[in-house]
Amino acid sequence: MNSAILLEESQQFINVHLNDDLTKIIFKGSPFKNISIQELANQIAAKKKSETKLPTWFHLKKCYFPDKISIEQTSSETTAKYKSKLISGEKLIDITGGFGVDSFYFSKQVSKVIHCEINQDLSTIVAHNYQHLQIENIDTISGDGIDYLQKTTDFFDWIYIDPSRRNDHKEKVFLLKDCLPDVPKYLDFLFTKTNQILIKVSPILDISSTINELKFVSEIHIIAVQNEVKELLFLVNKNSDKEIKILTINILNQENQKFDFFINQQSTANYELPLSYLYEPNAAILKSGGFDEVANQLGIYKLHKHSHLYTSASLIDFPGRRFKIESICKYDKKVLKKLIPENKANITTRNFPKTVAQIRKETNIKDGGNLYLFFTTDINEKLICLLTKKC
Repeated sequence: MNSAILLEESQQFINVHLNDDLTKIIFKGSPFKNISIQELANQIAAKKKSETKLPTWFHLKKCYFPDKISIEQTSSETTAKYKSKLISGEKLIDITGGFGVDSFYFSKQVSKVIHCEINQDLSTIVAHNYQHLQIENIDTISGDGIDYLQKTTDFFDWIYIDPSRRNDHKEKVFLLKDCLPDVPKYLDFLFTKTNQILIKVSPILDISSTINELKFVSEIHIIAVQNEVKELLFLVNKNSDKEIKILTINILNQENQKFDFFINQQSTANYELPLSYLYEPNAAILKSGGFDEVANQLGIYKLHKHSHLYTSASLIDFPGRRFKIESICKYDKKVLKKLIPENKANITTRNFPKTVAQIRKETNIKDGGNLYLFFTTDINEKLICLLTKKC
């Protein structure tokens, strides 16, 4: 950590050049004797990435930013706020602390937080920023979180883990046991230090495989922001013997779309040809796999077992996008041309043999406008196009 970066003139340089071309800045070199241009470029890039993701840190005076990869890998404030509401008690340990965003929000819910970070430079940066954030109930520990737990006699209300999803060769991994630390390997030991563990995993990890790798999973939270899945949270409770509940949330600007169900409940969807309205589930529900549960709970129909589109005769509240069906036709270029006089529409495919790109190439339909075309398969195995408008 180069303290010269925190000087007023250095901070002013960073702020002035936040929106400038980094290549040109690097080419000119550093105007400061004690700061390399690479260090300045990293501060600019990392701070810029924090503008919407981490507004508290972005607006913090004399905030020191780590390598931009740490900013890319950290939770956003939006998701950190959500997960902090899942915990309570006196003491929590974050054994994979990172940039400390999650620990910061946990500190608002529990009396004491231990932040462990194996990277000494990053740990120093986090401690500095916490000081300027005036956080007094977080202890920053530079070292391996598992090692710390093995040495301490403390018992925690919660252990939080955000395992690295890259192996020793910096390759992405797709199983929890291949992440660092190997949570399944240490699970029995972790339960000697707590009864409750919250594990954050990447959206690329398979839910069923992760359940099989763990014990005592009680809840799975799927968090989407602006219809993009950002995190999967596995709440593991040593004393849990109940069914696993999946809770989905899509955090939007004006509302939060929520849908919950129990993973082992037996739901059977009803099917129907397209009626008056069409529904497309949000990304969190699509990740959850609860397709029949959506139809069952909301009293609507699926168009096809594999389409994951829904329909109803009257409009309902729905955790996703809603459309009024204007017309239905088979996939025919001549028919589509007559129905779309401006030759412009938004296109989605669900359970359809052609891609959006192929359809646009074959039909010359341009992107945009107020018309939404859904190319899919109905219950009679016919390829159809639904011409719709947003509700």
